[in-house]
Amino acid sequence: MKFINTLKNIWKIEELKNRILVTLGLLLVYRFGAQVVLPGIDASQLSNLANQADGGLLGLLNAFTGGAFSNASIFALGIMPYISASIVVQLMGIAVPYLQKLQKDGESGRRKINQITRWLTIAITLVQGPGYIYNLFSILPPDAFMLSNTVTFVVSSVIILTTGTIFAMWLGEKITDRGIGNGISLLIMVGIIATLPQAFIQEFVARVIESNGGAIMILIELVIWFAIIMASVMLVMAVRQIPVQYARRTASGGYEKNVFGSRQYIPLKLNASGVMPIIFAQAIMFIPAAVAGLSDGETSQGIAAAFNDIFGFWYNLVFALLIIVFTYFYTAITVPTNKMADDLKRSGGFIPGVRPGGDTAEFLDRIMSQITLPGSIFLALIAVFPAIVVQLLGVQAGWALFFGGTSLLIMVGVAIDTIQQVNSYLLNRHYDGLMKSGKNRKAVA
Repeated sequence: MKFINTLKNIWKIEELKNRILVTLGLLLVYRFGAQVVLPGIDASQLSNLANQADGGLLGLLNAFTGGAFSNASIFALGIMPYISASIVVQLMGIAVPYLQKLQKDGESGRRKINQITRWLTIAITLVQGPGYIYNLFSILPPDAFMLSNTVTFVVSSVIILTTGTIFAMWLGEKITDRGIGNGISLLIMVGIIATLPQAFIQEFVARVIESNGGAIMILIELVIWFAIIMASVMLVMAVRQIPVQYARRTASGGYEKNVFGSRQYIPLKLNASGVMPIIFAQAIMFIPAAVAGLSDGETSQGIAAAFNDIFGFWYNLVFALLIIVFTYFYTAITVPTNKMADDLKRSGGFIPGVRPGGDTAEFLDRIMSQITLPGSIFLALIAVFPAIVVQLLGVQAGWALFFGGTSLLIMVGVAIDTIQQVNSYLLNRHYDGLMKSGKNRKAVA
């Protein structure tokens, strides 16, 4: 009943209702575009491409695009070029003085950075587009191309793929501005969820219809899946609270000595880097296989085979170690402990028992190092858990991707962020939406 009342309260808030409807409408447009095949390709002959995208890095990319990659869709590259451009711009902001200046310029600087990211997205798409088209030539039979291997087909397809990525980026920005939640993240999450039913059906057929474990194995897998989702929620939500004391201000604007004011906390997240270490590590893991594949030697072929098997032991061991390393790296560049200490000092706050300024920065840095280690190990364990269920339980590759890794963490993180935004509306307008007691307030127009 409480859940039903919450849904009723959501529908009573006109602004929240309109934002949800806009979000659902734009997501529907994105999913429709993912089914539109590139002009000049016979959609009935895409089975080979679907088989290529069943596993490995291409399988993960196919999951992120909601099957658009294996459909040879106009959205085949999805929103991933924009994500890549955002990562590059963020990392360049550490070393490039011009970008550092823009980051300090407030709203005007943010708009310029967004514009740079958009242009870089176009550049990345223009590089990835021809690679995708020539991959189609190598995978699909010749009669699948109605225009054959012509310059007109290649150029027009690259233009359409680039336009599709830019349109997807525009949809994400509109969802952020006029909808609910982070638009780019929602597009990725919807793409991942779109492949979930098919993956589960394939697992169900393999277990029940083909009598490979029966319904009891499906039940066991669902219980494990629910447990790993709860573990992912804990990883995303876990914080270390650092107590902060603020001196009480006097009427003249100064601070009273030896008189304590409000007590608050600095929340340091256990996993401050999110899924970025996994994304970085996966990009690095693609390199050894590509380099080793250039040689015909027995050792090189063995290395290539090991790093092409995303469910193999050596792949996941190196993958886990890289995640731990990148977690420390990304946390170090995204959690500015020196700036936090300076802001705390300027606002008249201090951590009990720690001197303001440099000592506070060192204290926060030490705490971050201590909590990052268990956070990185936990993140690495969740990232390699799909390989564990494949090896121990014999789970299908497509279904195993939802037992951890980037897919599950993105779904959990985006769902929590969206729910928190909805809850903020309910908290401002309807107490009954979140609390067991209390009267509804009238919705503010």
